[in-house]
Amino acid sequence: MSGAGFLLTVNFLIAQCFCMFFLAVSARSRNRVAARWFAGCFAVASLSTVFELLVAYVPPAKPWAILAFASMLGGMFMLRVGIGQLYGLKTSRLGLAALFAAFVTVDCFIYDLPRGTLQHALPYQTPFAVALGLSAFAAWRAREKTFVDRALVVLLAVTSAHFLLKAFAAVLAGSGNTAKDYLASQFALVSQSMGAVLIVAVGLMLLCVLVLEIVADEKVNAEIDPLSGLLNRRGFDNRVDALIAGPGPHSIVLCDLDHFKAVNDTHGHQGGDAAIRAFGEMLSAAAPKGALAARIGGEEFLMFLPRTGKEAALLFAHALRATRAVSPIPGLPAGIRVTSSFGVAEIGDREPFRFAMRRADDALYAAKNAGRDCVREAEPPAVVLEVVKRAN
Repeated sequence: MSGAGFLLTVNFLIAQCFCMFFLAVSARSRNRVAARWFAGCFAVASLSTVFELLVAYVPPAKPWAILAFASMLGGMFMLRVGIGQLYGLKTSRLGLAALFAAFVTVDCFIYDLPRGTLQHALPYQTPFAVALGLSAFAAWRAREKTFVDRALVVLLAVTSAHFLLKAFAAVLAGSGNTAKDYLASQFALVSQSMGAVLIVAVGLMLLCVLVLEIVADEKVNAEIDPLSGLLNRRGFDNRVDALIAGPGPHSIVLCDLDHFKAVNDTHGHQGGDAAIRAFGEMLSAAAPKGALAARIGGEEFLMFLPRTGKEAALLFAHALRATRAVSPIPGLPAGIRVTSSFGVAEIGDREPFRFAMRRADDALYAAKNAGRDCVREAEPPAVVLEVVKRAN
């Protein structure tokens, strides 16, 4: 086997590995359809290596050569469909199919031209450059691009340009007079080496995009309470410091469902879950833009209201209390109402967040002691700080 034949075999195995990687990633990725298109892209494109080997060993050469061209080009167009799926772009599959058919027809017409000439090399390599150029353009059109997305655009553009350069390199270096001569040429060795590098680079970059999305999704899932749909304590803590650093004033609203144990005892855990779910939906719908809403305990909830003073926060809490008091809960009998109590605190200038939480918690207990289903304002920061100093 020649050096080019060996590299063809290596390229085939690399492509098959990437096919399996993308299929594995598709099981966890939210872009599973895109991942499957990428898997198909590498699987179909890898067939070109098989057909190119058949050109050398199984006559007649022409059908295998055209199939090699078509499979490589087909894989590249499948890449374009996958890129569209990845970035949520409209893709004219009929248009891509028509372009594919036109390029394969051109390859049939130029097959008998001398391979070491620009008349053959340029129309042969241009379809590959066009297919990858379409993918680069699609990735560039994506609205939100990370560094990895931009790197993917650059890599696809470079790979596209490299095919045009290969047309001129084939003329300068010589690629043999026939398709069968190609494998024995020096150009084939260089071409397949570059192909192996680009296969790995494109494959790794696409995998990187998908894996980073999986990691981001897992991080979000780890910070979301599945029952209420709100942030959990970890998610709240990871976000609140950045908001506190912004211009104030800021306020927090601590909420607690009244007589929640009784709800569980009377209607079972399904009834308790329904109450938590309904309260979470209410907070999520009512939360102002930029606010944080979290479930921080069994039936305890917390809202951080940025750029909100205590007067506005109190009005907000009263509105929540009134809404919860009169709203039915899906999953519980129609006449059942689950009320809630609220403690409201405005965060003092340079006051540690834990101190503001302590004041809001004291206000919540005051609301509970006042008969529940009510809102209480926290003591000013100075009062709490003075109490802490005396205790120490």
